[in-house]
Amino acid sequence: MNKEKIALLVDSGTDVPQDVIDTYGIYMVPLQIIYKNRTYTDKIDITPEEVYQRFSEEIPSTSLPDGQTIQKTIDQIKADGFEKVLIVTISSGLSGTYNVMRLLGEAESEIDVYVLDTKSIGIGAGLQAIRAAELIAADTAWQPLIAQLEKETKQNKVLFNVATLEYLQKGGRIGLVSSLIGTALKLNPTISCNEDGVYYTVAKSRGRKRSIDKLVEIVEEFVGNHQDFRLAVAQGDAMPEALELKAKLEAKFPNAKEILFGTISPALVVHTGPGLLGMGIQVIR
Repeated sequence: MNKEKIALLVDSGTDVPQDVIDTYGIYMVPLQIIYKNRTYTDKIDITPEEVYQRFSEEIPSTSLPDGQTIQKTIDQIKADGFEKVLIVTISSGLSGTYNVMRLLGEAESEIDVYVLDTKSIGIGAGLQAIRAAELIAADTAWQPLIAQLEKETKQNKVLFNVATLEYLQKGGRIGLVSSLIGTALKLNPTISCNEDGVYYTVAKSRGRKRSIDKLVEIVEEFVGNHQDFRLAVAQGDAMPEALELKAKLEAKFPNAKEILFGTISPALVVHTGPGLLGMGIQVIR
């Protein structure tokens, strides 16, 4: 346990890889996936593949973690001897998770709670949680930790490419992305989160291959001359393209701290549909 007894808690939409959760002892509260006849717990009792397979019969909805589960996790953190908890959530512009965590945190009297709004989603938010885990492990004091993470929010970017905008539209998560981008034109939008943590279109490329090249271009632009940065590739039913993207990033950015690779959570699959190619960029210094 670190000197200041700080615990780290994330929601499942941050897509922090399981091995990182295990390494740093990160606590996680899952989002919920709601079908007509049953509610599933994200990453616990349903897989992304199962969500895809059932799309033809039903597109489920998602819900933030229930208050009881969050409270139970905070109680567990206290029981485990921690005195402070840093909570990292997906964007307040895309989910009510940040607000419910903040309200429960404010009601706590026995433990200090701070909730970081990443203004991002998926591995874009996950990279910020990983950075928090590293700073906590390095015994960063509570106030400097919060200040550092708040400052670094703008040094992170999420990018993703969807095969169709249908699922973002149906889930009401379309944000500022134009829903008029015709699939007939084979235009693949590259989507990110703006300063308010809402989706917007960064680029439009004709065809998937060009959109992968566009992702690499955007990374190059964002990283600039920085030497200390990490990248992450996340996919949902797009493994060949994800491997191609990872290979291109490895060739182009041999000095990246690391290039994480993983699958997006079932809850995010609901809103993006199959054929999702996502990535996160984190500039450290």
